[in-house]
Amino acid sequence: MPRFSIIVPVFKVQGFLRACLDSVLTQSFTDFEVIAVDDCSPDHCGAIVDEYAATDPRVRAVHLAENAGLGGARNAGVTYATGDYLLFLDSDDSYTPGALAAIDERLRVTADPDVLVFDHVRTHWWGPGGRSMTADLLASAGTDTFDILGSPQYLHLFLVAWNKAYRRDFFTGHGFTYREGLYEDAPVTYQALVSAHRIGCLDRVCVEYRQRRQGAITRTPGRRHFDIFPQYEALFAYLDAHPEHDAARPLLFERTINHFLTTLPNTERVPAEDRADFYRLIVDFHRRHRPPGFTPPDDALRLQWRLTASSPYAVFRAAAAAQSVVAAARERKKRLRKEAAKRVKRTLTRVQRTHPLDPDLAVYSAFSHRGLLGDPAAVHQAAGLVAPHVRAVWVVHPDVLDRMPQGVDFVLPDTPAYHRVTSRATYFVSNVDWAPGLVKREGQIHVHTHRGTPLKHMGLDLLGRPAATHRLNLRGQLWRADRWDYSLVSGRHAERAWASAYPCRFTSLPTGAPRNDVLVQGDPLRGVAVRRRLGVPDGGTVILYAPTPRDHRKGYEPRVDFERLVREAGPGVTLLVRLHPQYARSAVRGLQLRDLERRGVLRDVTDEPSVEDLMLASDALVTDYSSLMFDYACLNRPIVVHADDWETFQVTRGTYVDLLATPPGHVTTSTTQLADLFASGTWRDERSAALRAAFRARFCEYEDGNAAARVVSRVMLGREYPPPAIPQQDPGRLRDAAATTLSNSTR
Repeated sequence: MPRFSIIVPVFKVQGFLRACLDSVLTQSFTDFEVIAVDDCSPDHCGAIVDEYAATDPRVRAVHLAENAGLGGARNAGVTYATGDYLLFLDSDDSYTPGALAAIDERLRVTADPDVLVFDHVRTHWWGPGGRSMTADLLASAGTDTFDILGSPQYLHLFLVAWNKAYRRDFFTGHGFTYREGLYEDAPVTYQALVSAHRIGCLDRVCVEYRQRRQGAITRTPGRRHFDIFPQYEALFAYLDAHPEHDAARPLLFERTINHFLTTLPNTERVPAEDRADFYRLIVDFHRRHRPPGFTPPDDALRLQWRLTASSPYAVFRAAAAAQSVVAAARERKKRLRKEAAKRVKRTLTRVQRTHPLDPDLAVYSAFSHRGLLGDPAAVHQAAGLVAPHVRAVWVVHPDVLDRMPQGVDFVLPDTPAYHRVTSRATYFVSNVDWAPGLVKREGQIHVHTHRGTPLKHMGLDLLGRPAATHRLNLRGQLWRADRWDYSLVSGRHAERAWASAYPCRFTSLPTGAPRNDVLVQGDPLRGVAVRRRLGVPDGGTVILYAPTPRDHRKGYEPRVDFERLVREAGPGVTLLVRLHPQYARSAVRGLQLRDLERRGVLRDVTDEPSVEDLMLASDALVTDYSSLMFDYACLNRPIVVHADDWETFQVTRGTYVDLLATPPGHVTTSTTQLADLFASGTWRDERSAALRAAFRARFCEYEDGNAAARVVSRVMLGREYPPPAIPQQDPGRLRDAAATTLSNSTR
């Protein structure tokens, strides 16, 4: 008997059916049967189903004699099911990789509940969206199970068949069946939830819910949407036949009327000419099924709730229109208040700019106000020691206030305090450009620390690369770079690259990167503390994997098989995965990364604020084309470049360095090669050390551990700090040395 019976109703989906079935049959978990029910589809779906059944014994093709509709096709599939659990998958949707393994694992952890609910992501023709609105609700359940009376908030979960696993004997034992017509999911979902003694949740995206550009019945207005009423009549008939569920009746009544009221004004469902009839059916349903003593919920639909008790549609429509007018007036008032506040702030700012600059005031920001991080944080720390008379004020977003250390002054963006400080400060230190609305006064000094040494092309060097310049305002970038007074660089390579990318009026300071001081100086205790905080076992090898984004791709696409890497790299390997910040909300984090983290295969450290902590805690860096390799070289620890798409990256983005000719360590192009490097110990051999030494000599010339103090002395104190001692070698000799190292190490 298989673990899962996956029922796939099929009708007019020939363009999507193969992708759906392939998403099931390629799952890592294989203990399942697929029951594909051809609902008399007029296209080639029947032949496709037969083709799959002929080549894979796990697929069973069922051809109905006459069209039964989505609900009828599901019911037919249930009669053939033999698995422990029933799963329903619509044939234009698909499972995400690893979904069935994750579902099975959570079922075992929760001791096989009656129902398990999991998450989904909406996939549009232009790409996937974000997590569902109930993602947090699913996460809050953890690995506990519950019933609906004890946790009624779970009635707000998405009303579909395909986001749940039903224990088969529970489902068939209660006689649950889907009815004809639209909204067939609602009664079965609610019947199952109120009947279940134990419900579990899995906060993992398991289904890609395709939003079809056309042809979706749920977005086609018409009288078919009146099917919602007989569907809910069936639900309340079930409640009438099962008085043991009377306590749940008020909860289900609230959900039912809420569903009616949100469907009524939906232009993709109920046409304007049909809304009076639709409303009269709501009133009739309300009158017949309202539980005694029921109190409408205190929400945005409260007025509509009260009107549905007896008011005619004309009154309801007038009240709804009045509500819209009131809401519009409220929004207009709010907008006018904001505009007035902006005028006041502009006036106050102009007044502030009439005051002299404060020569002892510095304003800091990092990563668009994300907290005390990176190079600005290192400069701030050094200024506290070298120039303690210079007062520091940070600009931070409200959502990172809990990370602000005590005793550090800060202001929130676009507040009176922000405008007061930025109008009077002399020094501005940031690793990104300040907002265009900030007016730079004469005498103010802007220090741009950047976010690393550039490897990939930036600024004007992106001209001619449409994938990288899509929606990129290069003119605006140049205007903002014109406000820089100083550009911090870690070597002559960085100086040349920034000058090429932004041909503006700034002065390059040969200081080194302030955030790298801790890497050059070393801090083993900090690294040990970070490992313990992350729960990394003592001993073993810690690999930090930090990929860079691809301009020609929408969203993050895994380029390494993490599970295989950890399995084949040898015992004692801990993998830390840090995605680029722009992928922090990527759906993939709720997919493979979450599964693998729960199983102890890796740790997703994307949300860790300090990348310096992660570098100190690791033994090796694996990256593709991230500028992090220049920083990591300061640690003098092994670096592996995983360049599986080097040619494509060169065409779409371009780089300032031929990374394959002068790499900082070994280069791999497949997960097998990467795993072999670590399994064999080659990742830290003499060749790796030689390549890294040549790389450091060429690109980290100014990194001597004194960058932050050098910046403060030069910018805030006007003193010359001893310059970094760099070898008196020209770039050609450095390249020759690197090439010789590479050649000798391969003999």
